[in-house]
Amino acid sequence: MSAAFYRIGVIVRPHGVHGAVKVEPLTDSSKRFRGLQDAFLEMHGEIRPVQLCVSSVAPDAVILTVAGTETPEAANALRGAYLCVDRAHRVRLPKDTYFVTDLIGCETFDTDGNAYGKLTEVYETGANDVYEIEHGRLMVPALKRVLSEVDTDNGRIVFDAAVLKEVGLFED
Repeated sequence: MSAAFYRIGVIVRPHGVHGAVKVEPLTDSSKRFRGLQDAFLEMHGEIRPVQLCVSSVAPDAVILTVAGTETPEAANALRGAYLCVDRAHRVRLPKDTYFVTDLIGCETFDTDGNAYGKLTEVYETGANDVYEIEHGRLMVPALKRVLSEVDTDNGRIVFDAAVLKEVGLFED
């Protein structure tokens, strides 16, 4: 289920008069942009490699220049584009933490062998993420006690059946 590219930011607008852009980080820590020089730009369904020059990093915004973008007009043309990295350059995650893109599409089961379908969306609620199975057929809070097994390499998530009955929101 693993994706080839990971979105780490979205270009929200031009910044200044020399072609820089403001990027909204899509990662848990904007520090991952420090020293980043090689990335990919996802725009209009296409992904192309780009060279970056990062000038400032704040928790909620990154200012950088994409090589070849030297005017505000050229920077504005990048509005809405995603900055991505490939698998080899993604950050390492702590144990029991997963990339959302790796979770999407995983088949879900419970420890009693019941199949629920594919995980179609992950909602970040603040307290804990919520997994949506089959476009709302089942909603499951991503709690350690409900997650019996998460194997993104094989596209498989197993919920503890007893806990799922307590915390799962099933479509009627």
